[in-house]
Amino acid sequence: MMLFCTVHALGEMAVLFPVAGSFSAYSTRFLDPAWGFAMGWNYALQWLVVLPLEIVAATLTIEYWNHGRINNDAWVSIFLVLIISINLFGVKGYGEAEFVFSIIKVVAIIGWIILGVILNIGGGDTGGYIGGKYWNNPGAFHNGFKGLCSTFVTAAFAFAGTELVGLAAAETANPRKSLPTAIKQVFWRITLFYVVSLLIVGLLVPYNEPRLLSGASGADATASPFVIAIENAGINVLPSVMNVVIMVAVCSVGNSAIYGSSRTLAALAEQRQAPRILAYIDRKGRPLVGIAMSSALGFLAFLAGSDKQEDAFNWLLAISGLSSILTWGSICLAHIRFRKGWRVQGHKLDELAFRSQPGIYGSWLGLILNLIVLVAQFWTGFAPIGYKDMTAGELVQSWFNAYLAVPVVIACYIPYKFLFRTSIIRSHNMDLHSGIRELNLAELIAEEKEDRKNWPMWRKIYKIFC
Repeated sequence: MMLFCTVHALGEMAVLFPVAGSFSAYSTRFLDPAWGFAMGWNYALQWLVVLPLEIVAATLTIEYWNHGRINNDAWVSIFLVLIISINLFGVKGYGEAEFVFSIIKVVAIIGWIILGVILNIGGGDTGGYIGGKYWNNPGAFHNGFKGLCSTFVTAAFAFAGTELVGLAAAETANPRKSLPTAIKQVFWRITLFYVVSLLIVGLLVPYNEPRLLSGASGADATASPFVIAIENAGINVLPSVMNVVIMVAVCSVGNSAIYGSSRTLAALAEQRQAPRILAYIDRKGRPLVGIAMSSALGFLAFLAGSDKQEDAFNWLLAISGLSSILTWGSICLAHIRFRKGWRVQGHKLDELAFRSQPGIYGSWLGLILNLIVLVAQFWTGFAPIGYKDMTAGELVQSWFNAYLAVPVVIACYIPYKFLFRTSIIRSHNMDLHSGIRELNLAELIAEEKEDRKNWPMWRKIYKIFC
């Protein structure tokens, strides 16, 4: 629901004011330039650290077969060369690679859901009917509500990038027609690929499974619940196949990290919130300086070959995880302020080419839910599970592991605020004209009505939900 409200709010602003590369432009325009600067670098940093994070995760998947025989730094080199090479081919190379990666991931997750249902009802080579017995013994929701809240950083990291669908409006010929479909499908993609698959994992693997607990980190494929569920069923080949899929998914995110961070840095430079050299784009449309900077930070992944591998993974995850929550909350708040400015300056909602389905109330709901996550994460960071037995140093580390993104944002916001003496944008002073996309709404609406007349009933019903 939080993401559904967020992408709708973003879509409404993106159709009217197409911005390529950075969500911070809306915070700069409708909230406060200092907050826009902080959010821009928050989002850029999120993607910058994702590349070494995902390469570290990729080397961990190799451990499923390697078992330490070859130093992990060798695999880091291979993954780095592969991902950087793909991005040097520009948008076309990135798109072709993601097309292949996406097909593999979609086929794998659908196959996993079908297999998971079969295994749950006793269709594996070993074991019998499982049903919901693991939800009774050892039980669901380990450590109760605090245990649930302690997963928010990891969950936010997993959902990161969902908001990118809103920026598709910037490059769409008729966003009023295509964007509603894309945004509605976000709900179904999250339901199928996240909720359903993880529900089945929860039915097949108990939380006290020893192989889960032995994982070096959340990305350790030797401890992946998907792999464990297949191994428990006595299937010999599929665990390795599933592990390959995990590795492909990890490489896909790393590939997107260079693409996303380089474009974000270029957009920040265009807004004069980053060094101008980052705005350089060659004839093929590649932000080469941004790609070089993103690739350079990827060398942090060589920590995978050291004894600090687990610490490196956890700290990189801490930087990137909560950044998404801050980004989503800022999008919702920017939409709330945009709507007020739109009304105060005498505009009507009928003038909007695309209107958020949940509207202003959805943005308030999205903002409140994001704030609840931030509060809950502060609580679990300040007083983690088992905090009474922890030392002061361990408690400080726990808090920073859970909340590191917030101090980073504050460190960006306060100096910029005092240095440039920015102020909160008032409704009557909002710039609602620069960069606005000119669309002939009357013509578009007439075309849509004419098109709907020829729709069969099944398509009319389908369009309600998708």
